Amino acid sequence: MFKILIAEDEEPISNLIRINLTRAGYSCVCALDGETAADLMASERFDLILLDIMLPGINGYELMEYARDLEMPVIFLTALSSTENKVKGLRMGADDYLPKPFEIVELLARVEAVLRRYNKVEKIMEVFDITIDSASRTVMQNGQQVALTMKEFDLLLLFVRNRNIALYRDTIYENVWGGEYLGQSRTVDLHVQRLKKKLHWEDHIVAVYKVGYRLQ
Repeated sequence: MFKILIAEDEEPISNLIRINLTRAGYSCVCALDGETAADLMASERFDLILLDIMLPGINGYELMEYARDLEMPVIFLTALSSTENKVKGLRMGADDYLPKPFEIVELLARVEAVLRRYNKVEKIMEVFDITIDSASRTVMQNGQQVALTMKEFDLLLLFVRNRNIALYRDTIYENVWGGEYLGQSRTVDLHVQRLKKKLHWEDHIVAVYKVGYRLQ
């Protein structure tokens, strides 16, 4: 299980991030100020740090230099969304920069992307009665391989990595098909129905009224 430090001084935001990352299978530790974050970085090894810039005590830029010396990946999470601040953060060595406010599904995608860059993504995932091998792109259910198309497999990964999160149809479409969602298209609905049928997951992947779908 990968370990993530959340250095964020707004407790409601910190808790929201922690809850969703924990649901996605990560181990999380929270720090509400820069000094606590620095102490944790000195005493524990983290696979990734989510770092707010405007932290009390020691700010995010100062912590970024410390994280760089410790060779810990960093994603900046900040309300400072100007190009100047973004460029400064990236030039200091941050792996990504996500302005507030952001959607949890986007944060999870960026966390996964950075961890993958450092070869730290779980290659084998077990959910309910299936085992997913993301490296070979295979799915096993009760000892039998389930034949999924490329898009069905990508759709399954999206649901698994965002478990218990209601995903909008446009979010699903953008992440799986990589384009802009046209509201009249039934592509998402048809693929979700096919995936549910193949996995016998009618009770696990549920429709969310006026939103889209959720894996629960």
